Amino acid sequence: MPELRPPVAPAAPVVGASVGLQEAVALLEAANSATVLCHVQPDADTLGSGLALGLALERRGVSVQVAFGAPDAVPASMRSLPGQHLIADAESVRREVDLLVTVDCGTAGRLGRLRDRLAGAARILVIDHHRSNTRFGTDNLIDIEAEATAVVLAELFELWGVELDAELAHCLYAGLVTDTGSFRWVRPVTHLLAERLLSTGIDGAAITRGLLDTHPFGWLPMLSAVLASATLVPDAAAGKGLVYATVRHADSAHLGSEEIESIIDIVRTTAEAEVAAVFKEVAPKSWTVSLRSKTEIDVSLVATALGGGGHRFASGYTAHGEPDEIVAALRSTLG
Repeated sequence: MPELRPPVAPAAPVVGASVGLQEAVALLEAANSATVLCHVQPDADTLGSGLALGLALERRGVSVQVAFGAPDAVPASMRSLPGQHLIADAESVRREVDLLVTVDCGTAGRLGRLRDRLAGAARILVIDHHRSNTRFGTDNLIDIEAEATAVVLAELFELWGVELDAELAHCLYAGLVTDTGSFRWVRPVTHLLAERLLSTGIDGAAITRGLLDTHPFGWLPMLSAVLASATLVPDAAAGKGLVYATVRHADSAHLGSEEIESIIDIVRTTAEAEVAAVFKEVAPKSWTVSLRSKTEIDVSLVATALGGGGHRFASGYTAHGEPDEIVAALRSTLG
């Protein structure tokens, strides 16, 4: 039976404090119990990072749960990720814990119905790479230069002395390949990390194919309907161009979130537009919006102005109203 360590001292932490890798490791080492929370509608970076951290904690004898607020099940494309025995359904997540860690979550609101679990944690460690992160933890490890939260976890593991075996590498590679668009936008050092992960024996091609290149047949008619709605506005964004498409709930209700999220990467290929947007209907007059840009416009500033956030070239927000109203609001913000 592993030796128990003293719990984290709850001594007057300052909410919003930034910490480095060493301080984050100290928090993880001191915890006897931990909850790792991913954002709602999880992608491979949040879930891969969460499961990798959960496995690392479990191997050190920490009582750990990994969870996300919605949906109720792991998306189909991510069901091969190791460590899923750690996933707890939202209602079963403990309300009191030594350390609560959020991964790839820019705001407390992105925790959905699990946001209330923050109140019962002695310490809250936020691990993220979004420049728009609101630093809602008592301790915040934010690296805006990292292409994915998986990159931050890999650096933390190295300092912590965690061996990158195939299980951890699979989880981290999933986050890395998706958040970099199959390595289309990376730093040279990121290719070195990919090499380290692949050297554990994982099948990078199979992981990528399952995450990015596999969809149910129902995705095709939905995609047809959405692309038929695509509209090009050449004079938007100060003449740099905007292309947008609309996903109606009636066309997408039978599909998982990963199928719907994949659309933006098709729309963004439009040569005549610097900015791409996909408006996804989640309820009457309620939309989530994905934004992408190519080289010139910082869409994180646009998304933040509209109540959201994200990265320079990939961001999002929530909007309410009729389609023409939310398009007008976006165009006005783009300038």
